[in-house]
Amino acid sequence: MNAEKIPDIIIGRLPIYLRALQRMADNGMKTTSSQELGDNVGISAAQIRKDISQFGEFGKQGTGYSIPYLLDKLREILKVDRMWDVALVGAGDMGHALARYQGFVNRGFCITMVFDNDKSKVGQKVGEFVVEDAATMAERIKAAGVKVAMLTVPASAAQEVADKLVQAGVKGILNYAPISINVPNGVKVQHIDPATHLQRMTYYL
Repeated sequence: MNAEKIPDIIIGRLPIYLRALQRMADNGMKTTSSQELGDNVGISAAQIRKDISQFGEFGKQGTGYSIPYLLDKLREILKVDRMWDVALVGAGDMGHALARYQGFVNRGFCITMVFDNDKSKVGQKVGEFVVEDAATMAERIKAAGVKVAMLTVPASAAQEVADKLVQAGVKGILNYAPISINVPNGVKVQHIDPATHLQRMTYYL
């Protein structure tokens, strides 16, 4: 399967299905229908069937989906059937919150290192991590083979830090800085700017 051929909007819905299925499994459910899953996530049953069928046939007419099987398959498709080490760059308020957040581990991600260029923060503890000097970031990330990074630095520093991450071999960046960053082909960036999402939402209010 060629990942580039699947529209990004579909990939964006798969983690939503995964989260809902996990909740169902936690409640002891073994099977579900596209209708039931759709009611859970606010997406039409037809859309869910269409999305999932992009990756193969996972359900049976009349019996629906096996929740454990579909969970395994979606984890495999999203490559979260393994644990990804993550570097966190920026130990400000947002960085502190992310470093302490417990919700990544059971979703396939584990923060393993935290960096900052503020000398007063280097050596301080953030949750269970000791903040490391950003000057050592590239060699540390390269040596550890880390492929995913979270960026919680000021907008003015984001592009420069992203360039260093790419040079260190990072292939995926979750960018919390309120600015778009440019990366070469083969590197994926997801922008998380709460103000942008708020502005999108207030249009409808």
